[in-house]
Amino acid sequence: MKPKKNPKKDLNRNRSVYFLTGLALVMLLTFIALEWKTYETNYPQYISMDVDDDLTEEVPVFQLKTPPPPPPPVAPTIIDVVPDDPEIDETPIAVTEPFPDTPIAIDSVVVEEPEEDIAIPFSVIESVPVFPGCENETDKRACFQTMMLKHIRNTFRYPEIAQEMNIQGKVYMNFVIQKNGSIGEIRILRSPDKNLGEEATRIIGKLPKMTPGKQSGTPVKVPFSIPITFKLQ
Repeated sequence: MKPKKNPKKDLNRNRSVYFLTGLALVMLLTFIALEWKTYETNYPQYISMDVDDDLTEEVPVFQLKTPPPPPPPVAPTIIDVVPDDPEIDETPIAVTEPFPDTPIAIDSVVVEEPEEDIAIPFSVIESVPVFPGCENETDKRACFQTMMLKHIRNTFRYPEIAQEMNIQGKVYMNFVIQKNGSIGEIRILRSPDKNLGEEATRIIGKLPKMTPGKQSGTPVKVPFSIPITFKLQ
């Protein structure tokens, strides 16, 4: 039995295609409507202004006037009434002092100035102490140091206990050449070992008596410092 409807006249045949096409058109129109932008062609005119660079405003200075402080209160004057002293009988005293016109015999008075014990360092003293044997040398300062080293070499004796313990180093000594040329006030400034310090003290104590140093022509004390090196070969 043949169908009564013509298949070509069926309206539902392409319904899905029409639906998708319509949906696509609707979405396209929606997108265009959302993204549509308009721009104004009439732009406002901007007004330019000239502004001075210096905008510092002068601030007026106000002086605050404060009233002066009140004067201090005046203390009342108190008058003490003191009774008169009773009369006292004066006892005459014999005058034993000479009158101003009487000459007074005054013996010659000797004022002794205290002797100042001043020590002048070797480096700044005017006339350095003279080591025996340097009397005729022109540079007595250099001769003094040369003779000091010679004395140390001739008097030097390494302590046996220090040799056994392999102790060596420098002993810094200080002594004072007195005003009479003798050696005194021997001190150990620094020493790596007691035995080395004792030997250095012995060497300095063997120094001969010298011609004392002078400052302005007056003998003075002269301190002197020297290192003595103890070194094992």
